[in-house]
Amino acid sequence: MKYISTRGQAPVLSFEEAMLTGLARDGGLYLPESIPELSHDEIAALEGVSYEEAAFRIMKPYIGDTFTDDEFRAIIARAYDGFDHAARAPLKQLDSGHFLLELFHGPTLAFKDFAMQLIGQLFEASLKRSGSRVCIVGATSGDTGSAAIEAFRGLEAVDVFILYPHGRVSEVQRRQMSTPSESNVHALAVDGHFDDCQARVKDMFNDFAFRDAVGLAGVNSINWARVLAQVVYYFTSAVSLGAPQRKVSFTVPTGNFGDIFAGYIAKRMGLPVDRLVVATNQNDILHRCLSTSEYKPDGVIPSISPSMDIQVSSNFERALFEAYGRDGAAVSQLMEELGAGAFNVSQGALEALRETFDSGRCDEDETRATIRDVHARTGELLCPHGAVGVKVAEEQRVPRTPIITLATAHPAKFPDAVEGASGIHPPLPPAMSDLYERSERITRVANDLGAIETLIRERTGN
Repeated sequence: MKYISTRGQAPVLSFEEAMLTGLARDGGLYLPESIPELSHDEIAALEGVSYEEAAFRIMKPYIGDTFTDDEFRAIIARAYDGFDHAARAPLKQLDSGHFLLELFHGPTLAFKDFAMQLIGQLFEASLKRSGSRVCIVGATSGDTGSAAIEAFRGLEAVDVFILYPHGRVSEVQRRQMSTPSESNVHALAVDGHFDDCQARVKDMFNDFAFRDAVGLAGVNSINWARVLAQVVYYFTSAVSLGAPQRKVSFTVPTGNFGDIFAGYIAKRMGLPVDRLVVATNQNDILHRCLSTSEYKPDGVIPSISPSMDIQVSSNFERALFEAYGRDGAAVSQLMEELGAGAFNVSQGALEALRETFDSGRCDEDETRATIRDVHARTGELLCPHGAVGVKVAEEQRVPRTPIITLATAHPAKFPDAVEGASGIHPPLPPAMSDLYERSERITRVANDLGAIETLIRERTGN
């Protein structure tokens, strides 16, 4: 399996090379040259197997000969050993035909653990074999950073620097990043919003002298391995509801488009997905684009669902690449236009996107009302992101097709917002009960590429 850039000008890489590279050298994102398909019988055979076995069968075609079967099975087993639910991603029924996919049973209580725990094990196995060392730099709106630090803390061949927007993540998210004591992980509070953090990470990847000097690697959802890991739970949840014999729809609260793009890959692999519904909060650029064709960032508005407070959705580039018939030149032109302020999706590409994706929006009052009403009706306490998904799903439901809403984080990660909406303070799990008592290590930095690169060089000795 080979990997190509969405902008068409970067070297073709193997899985291992694409994983360790992250962002392509032409500024694009890597995708497999072709999407392998699973047969009806192969999908049906996933029923009743463990999550780890399903993960092996679904991801193996993308791995090639990077790892032997035994090595890859062991990597998967280590990745999910720390989850606190035997099913890893259990389904819970909310209403007739509406199900909640609980993706918060990993060590940092968010769906990012499914990908990050796997990537941590993949990186460690690869770097041990080669004797190399890398410097991972990532941007986070809250959950990616804590999941990355948890996955890589204490690993000998990796330094990790996570940029997060100062004052724009929940206290639990911040403390999950700032309290690990291992010297190889660093939480950097950037004066700005998430899009600023994401832009500085991309700037570092495009500064080839810095990139090569520090051995830069990325674990944001620009990294294909992140998307690949998330494909698995689309299959496991759909099969538990009767796939491939019946179609299933999914609603995904998303800001950076990575999680829902994994659903698109699952559909391309043969999973009978009816609709993929993009659920946005008040930072609704994806909903606006799918509704009007115009992609125009207009500033981030802080919300009670901060992991979705994004206006430049990196993984949307992958969807555009597919919608434009894998025309790298067309995607490059769109990204140049975005750099100048905005772009418009062509009519043909917009129709291609709308064949797969629907969208909806949920404002702050609707988010709070959904948390309150769902708890009163079902006893289920949602985090604000899950509430955005549930509200949009209820608007998009159609008869006879079950819909699954992805519950991307535990409510205890956003206790103030949840308590404000429901009157209930969600407690942290016992393993994390002392989080507020742990000492923090945070470095405040300006939204300045030179200052951030200098800090990273000093701490890595490069």
